[in-house]
Amino acid sequence: MAYNYRSRRSAKKLAKKSKQNFIISLILIALLFYGTLKWLLPNFVNSLGFVRNKFSPAQKTIDSSAEKSTLAPPVLNIPYEATNTAQINIKGYGTPHSKVAIFLEDEKKDTIDVSGEGSFEIRNLQLTLGTNNIYGKSIDENSQESLPSKAFKIFYDNEKPPLTVNEPEDGKKIQGGDKRVKVSGKTETGTRIFINEAQVIVDKDGNFGAEQALNDGDNNFNVKAIDEATNTTEISRRVIYSPN
Repeated sequence: MAYNYRSRRSAKKLAKKSKQNFIISLILIALLFYGTLKWLLPNFVNSLGFVRNKFSPAQKTIDSSAEKSTLAPPVLNIPYEATNTAQINIKGYGTPHSKVAIFLEDEKKDTIDVSGEGSFEIRNLQLTLGTNNIYGKSIDENSQESLPSKAFKIFYDNEKPPLTVNEPEDGKKIQGGDKRVKVSGKTETGTRIFINEAQVIVDKDGNFGAEQALNDGDNNFNVKAIDEATNTTEISRRVIYSPN
């Protein structure tokens, strides 16, 4: 009898303890579920949004870039790389009835309307001495700019090229012999030399020389140096030839 009583009492205690453990487990599960909904799940969703934004640009930015890239840049027509004038005119072609902005060293200098035929002309663009980087952009009715056009490097130089004529001396007299004289001198590299409008070779050091035919009496030789910016220096020499 005592054994049965103790067994029944132990069973009741075990059942009571199991019931308490079950209630505690339910409470812990409820707290865990609440914490998941309150903190873990929102943070997880935010993390997913951050990753998506990190690797996928916003649709608005993509649309803006796509819209910008559809605008055709203008075509500039600048047929030279150097000039000796401080102001130049630039012609070109663009979308009819749009606008074209001209940039010099990334600074917008002028904006011009494009005609119905698609042509435009920027007049009196002021250059600075040295290299000038020039490009254009198309602008639509919503002030949306296109990508830049092809860039041009225009070198502005207003100094005349150096020129020395070593021979012949001015007023040189030649009597008899071969009816020829050598005209020679020196300039700077990259400069073209003309003797009486005929171009002669200039070596890598700027030296030049060419034999010239003589006529009886006075012979005038005009030596002209023209640099890349078309600046010009001229020197004349007179040679007098008599057969006897």
